[in-house]
Parts: sequence; C-alpha cells; structure tokens
Amino acid sequence: MNNTTAAGAPALPGATVPRMPAVPPLSPPPGTIPLARTLLAREEELADKLDESIRSEAEAYRADDPVPRAALHASTLGNARQVLGFLAGESAPDVSAAAATGRERAAQGVSVADMTRAFRIGFEALWHRLVREAAHREEVSADDLVTLSATLWQLAGVYADAAAEAHRATTAERLLVRERERSALVEALFTGVLAERSGLREGARALGLALDGPFVVAVARSLGGGTLPGREALPGIEAALLSAGLRSAWRLLPDEQIGVVGVPGAGAVQALGEALGRVARARIGVSPPYDSLRETPRALWFARLALRGLTREGVARFDDNPLTVVAAAAPEEAGRVARLVLGPVLALGAAERDRLLDTVETWFAAGGSAEAAGRLLYCHPNTVRYRLRKVEALTGRSLSAPQAVAELGLAVRAVRLEAAEK
Repeated sequence: MNNTTAAGAPALPGATVPRMPAVPPLSPPPGTIPLARTLLAREEELADKLDESIRSEAEAYRADDPVPRAALHASTLGNARQVLGFLAGESAPDVSAAAATGRERAAQGVSVADMTRAFRIGFEALWHRLVREAAHREEVSADDLVTLSATLWQLAGVYADAAAEAHRATTAERLLVRERERSALVEALFTGVLAERSGLREGARALGLALDGPFVVAVARSLGGGTLPGREALPGIEAALLSAGLRSAWRLLPDEQIGVVGVPGAGAVQALGEALGRVARARIGVSPPYDSLRETPRALWFARLALRGLTREGVARFDDNPLTVVAAAAPEEAGRVARLVLGPVLALGAAERDRLLDTVETWFAAGGSAEAAGRLLYCHPNTVRYRLRKVEALTGRSLSAPQAVAELGLAVRAVRLEAAEK
C-alpha cells in the first residue's frame, strides 16, 4: 500500500518504461464485495490507519525523510483505491499505482527491500481491516474470508513485483544519468571548460576531488588489437584507487581511458603506481604532479607523451625517462635525428639491425655495463663490446663521448617509438 499518487513520479527523460508483471486471472469473492465497498467509502480513514501501520513497523518510513508523511498518505490512498476498487467489483486489477511507487521510492533513495516490506505491512493491515469489518456481518462466511485472503495475497505479490521492477528500472536509469553527468564534468575538466575558480570548486565537489593538489593525470590504452572502441583499459580502476585511499575521476574515450587522481602525501604516487601496475594488457602514461585542477589539460598532454614512450604494457611516468618524452613530443624531428645518427645501422638487414639496436638499448638500461648487458641479453660481455664497437664504427660516434651517447640514446628511442606507432 506504499505508493505514489495515481499519476506517480515522472519518469526520467529517455527512461524505458518497465514491463509490468502480468496479473493472473482473478475475480473478487462475491461474498466479500460489500466489505470492500464499505472500506472504499471510508478511504481517507483507511489510508490513515495503513499509514500508521507502515510508519510504526517499517523503520525506513518512521521519519519524514526520505518519505514525507503527505507523500506516503497520497501513495497509500491511491494504492488502496485500486485494490479495493477491484475487490468491490468496480474495476479490473491495476498495478500502475504500484509501479509509480517503485519510481518514487527509487527517486527518494528507499531500497527495494524497505519498499517491499512496506507493501507487505500495508496489505497485512488492509487484511486486518477487512476481517474486522467482516466480524459485523453475518452474511460473510469463513469460506468467503479464506477466498478473500488468497486473492488479497496474490494481489500483494503482483503489486510488490510491479513496484520492484519499476524501482530497479528507475534506479538503473538514474545511475546512467549520473554517470553521463559525471563523464561530462570530467570532460570539462580535461578540456579546460572548468577553468574559472567557481566552476572548479563546484566541479571538484561533484567529482569528489579536492580543489587543490597535488594531482596527476593517467592515460591508459589497451594493447589488444581486437579490442572494440570504448572498452575500458582499466576496468574497476576508480574503486581500486578509492580502496587505496586515492580519489579519482575518469573519462572513457574511444581509444583511451583518462583520469585525474588526487595524490596527497608522500606515498600516494607509489600507491597509484602499484594500483595501475596490477592492470594487465594496458599501457599507461602518468603526468608529473601538479597543484591546481586548472592545470589538468596540460597534465593530460604530458601523460599522453609518457604513454607514447611505451612500446609494451606497463606504467610510464613522465619524469622517469626524459629522452623518451622528448622523442614522443616531436616524433617527426626525432625520426630525422634517428636517421641522421643511425642511418648506416638502419640500412643493415633486419636481423643484424635489430641485434645492434637491442644491444645498445640494453647497454643503456644496464647503466653502461657490458657485463650486466650480457646477462640481460644471454651472451658474453665480449659479444656486447664487439657489437657496440660495430655501432661506433657505423655511426662514427664514440660511446665514451657524452654528446655521442646522448645522441645515440635519443636516436634509439625514436626508432623504437616509430616502430611502435606502425
């Protein structure tokens, strides 16, 4: 009996109207029709009694919030009219009022469990009122009451199902609306639309972010070649970060998932890296920390540069590899440098070329140690030295000269980035 008015709470724009449960073939027990008509004539008084039962027995309805007393009374009255109208033989079974209850209670934040409990209490209270009225009527037999009881509880099940279905549909639609609104806010943050201080304040509050940093931006791209556009590269990342004490807001693009993450405290960036590192099959670029949400668009650019420097799954922080970032920031110019510095190496056959490039890159990663590079390449240190001397001879650059080392490092990263883009 817990329902909105007959018209009910308005559906959200674009909402799908839930399919109403089919009402089983029912007919009112002839011997109890006068009982229903009597209560129908005293509908306001009856609604007051049903309200009292619901308020006293259902904890979620005891206060005026979330369900105001006037709203509960209007809903109970509308519901009682439909049920009693059928039991009085004046109308067919109608669950539209129950569906309106579901929509209204969803909008008020009442759970499905609390709502269906109120339905049960209301139907139970109505049953007691019918039995009390029958006690004054000798013409109502025990068989009539048994039939009435079965009919009433069938109706109770149908009404509760209709309300629950409408509640679930409305809740799902409201969640979609909130997610679309949140996504639009994140987009406004990344594009600089929220640049004004007042806009930033309201936007940060709506997104659950602090107004002041430090923050970082993360950009993730799936490695799966067959992945459909719009699929999350970091599924569940917002909840995962929240469990680590980090608040974030994310936006899904056709080929990327981008997010801004609050990183307060010394260990926050490390916690972020660990959380991101647990995500498989994704390349992730992370910007340097910044202090104001107003700087988010620029941080996004930095994060994308860091992402472009990755040739395999993992997390790349902008600050971790400046040479890669420089190559990613100006790919055409970096390509020219690569051809200028490594031209003779690139002209070799594929196997020899890749072997020499791998050796140089591994030697850099090993801190210039032939022994460490040999262990990583599963070859003798002298083999590493032989290959490095060949690179020196082909390029005319000595690996003992700092400027030559810097040029070779940039050229190798440019070649790797160019290959990854293909």
